[in-house]
Amino acid sequence: MRHSISRRPLFFAAALLAVSASAPAQSPDALRAQLHAYRVTHDVDIVRELSDFLAIRNRANEPGNRRNAERLLEMMQSRGVTARLLEPAPGEGGPPVVYGELMTPGATKTVVFYAHYDGQPVDTTQWLTPPWSPTLRDKPADQGGTIIALPQQEGTVNGEWRLYARSAGDDKAPIIGMLRALDGLHAAGVRPSVNLKFYFEGEEEAGSPHLASMLQRNAALLKADLWLICDGPDHQSRKQQLVFGVRGVTDAELTVYGPSRALHSGHYGNWAPNPITLLANLIASMRNDDGRILVAHYYDDVDPITAADRRALATVPAVDSALRAELELGATEANDALLVERIMLPALNLRGIRGGAIGATASNAIPVDAGASIDFRMVVHQTPEHVRQLVEAHIRAQGFFIVDHDATPAERMAHAKVIKVRWGSGYPALRTSVDLPVSRAVIRASEEALGHPVIVLPTMGGSVGMSTFYEVLHTPLIQVPTVNYDDNQHAANENLRLQNLFDSIEWFGGLMADLGKTWPGTIP
Repeated sequence: MRHSISRRPLFFAAALLAVSASAPAQSPDALRAQLHAYRVTHDVDIVRELSDFLAIRNRANEPGNRRNAERLLEMMQSRGVTARLLEPAPGEGGPPVVYGELMTPGATKTVVFYAHYDGQPVDTTQWLTPPWSPTLRDKPADQGGTIIALPQQEGTVNGEWRLYARSAGDDKAPIIGMLRALDGLHAAGVRPSVNLKFYFEGEEEAGSPHLASMLQRNAALLKADLWLICDGPDHQSRKQQLVFGVRGVTDAELTVYGPSRALHSGHYGNWAPNPITLLANLIASMRNDDGRILVAHYYDDVDPITAADRRALATVPAVDSALRAELELGATEANDALLVERIMLPALNLRGIRGGAIGATASNAIPVDAGASIDFRMVVHQTPEHVRQLVEAHIRAQGFFIVDHDATPAERMAHAKVIKVRWGSGYPALRTSVDLPVSRAVIRASEEALGHPVIVLPTMGGSVGMSTFYEVLHTPLIQVPTVNYDDNQHAANENLRLQNLFDSIEWFGGLMADLGKTWPGTIP
């Protein structure tokens, strides 16, 4: 479903901002109705614009990714947003950031809307249709959805239809939602109540290796009172949620050594140490069946859940039973403790294990080594550096000699148990208190924009490098996730439920128009 770039009439920021400051203020209900009417009467054009954008290859580490930035720059400038490309430093490499701003005379607050235009790598053999050929289906493919054509008549798009393409959910749809919110405000004759800045990066899916340096070089340009991170899915109940924190993450690759060559298990079993057994015992010593990490002092830096957090958690819809049925789980950890409580805690996840062979390729042998890959999800006050120190102290306490390279014959001979530990970089967790005035303002403006309460989630389970933004700019961050939770992000057949895109236009438009009115005083 490839289409040419939309040719709708251009308009300028002056038109949007020329609305008289003395004009009667729009009630939230009236504004919501106007934004709804706008998106209904432009639904075909909205989907077409997103499809055009999705048709551009956007792997984070490919040179062609720059085409996305150039197209996005055109899309912003056509709406009168003052926009330009922030290029990487000489010799640094990486795609540009697309930066834009739309200032409102008299506004006292500035908000940065963030999203990313790059996407994850793809294995095209796993896709039903090519990942950069956007395809519309009348329902999810795994429910028998069939390919359909985009209608020609505005007002006829079904919100339950699914658009399939890489980055349909993660993270191009929110960008179109923001731009179309500007269009909707213009159509309604409403100007933003805050100064708007936009920061769209092109290497988030590659770990944002140049994010810190880009923020440091442009700190003055990016000065603001709040960042809204418009990435991620809605709640499993399909209700909108605001996320005020993310867990940090670091990872380790472990290799335990056995004999220098594979040995016959009959001749050498019970004599030569088996590296699979050594590794399995080590893993079992690090985590119990309820997910509690058994490393000494691991929880010393972990704060208890606050009263404000518990109030917020109490409003989150219960989805655990439905999720257990969907995932065919007879039980979950910690005696079926609630998911929303579990993601407030640190986690140790065994993401892969390797050793020997099984099934038809199994042999009666003691292998030369065994390996495991582990990720550690961290909460506020934990740091990757401290986690590494604690984990390595635990490994040594189990009798292992640690190396960070392939162990030499001399090292293997000198120690009974040798392990290679290679750490990833990682980043810490980040939390913005739900009790801050800015937090309360975003909650209220969101509920007015949507016409119903939103879920307030103190921390989500996943990890996003939001800590880098705070460490450099010292500005509060709140996540505004808008896409469907079952969008297959990072996987084959990524898709967007179109109603999520339509709802995001009303949400973003309401935030832009009303946030300055619900946000009194200054940020503490």
